[in-house]
Amino acid sequence: MKQQLLVDMDGVLADVYCQLAKFEFEHLGITRTKEQLEESLELDAFTHGHEYVRTKGFFRTAPVMEGSQEGLKYLNEKYKVLIVSSATEFPDSLSEKLYWLNEHFPFITWEQMIFCGKKEPVMGDIMLDDHFKNLDFFKGEKTVLFTQPHNIRQDSGRHIRANGWVDVIRIL
Repeated sequence: MKQQLLVDMDGVLADVYCQLAKFEFEHLGITRTKEQLEESLELDAFTHGHEYVRTKGFFRTAPVMEGSQEGLKYLNEKYKVLIVSSATEFPDSLSEKLYWLNEHFPFITWEQMIFCGKKEPVMGDIMLDDHFKNLDFFKGEKTVLFTQPHNIRQDSGRHIRANGWVDVIRIL
């Protein structure tokens, strides 16, 4: 029986930092490097981050994380993959994330998508996420921390770090 792998969407499959940076540049003309964003949560790192994620089209047009399509396709054959994404906080994100996944990851079926508030109740064997708030409470066997600017200088010592999709494939 295949192990169940829970995969986060924002910051793992969808490049939320890139999308926030694009919105900030278009609205304020500000350009920053990922190094300048280190140690700040995504929405706090950008002046109007909380406003941007509530903008229609934000999640629907987010760029795909490099290597994620090929990587997830490979993992989908090896594991029972579930995409677990917090999607109920922002009004338009639920449908936008569904359409985004259907477009960019057509091999993921509707039965493999879990849109929720908190991720704590979702069970599995392995979790791949970019936030300690999700990984720290996971009750499965293995947790993989996907590197993003907000977690790059943090290490709880409890999770295996992946610095991109090449690492994810190597680890899993």
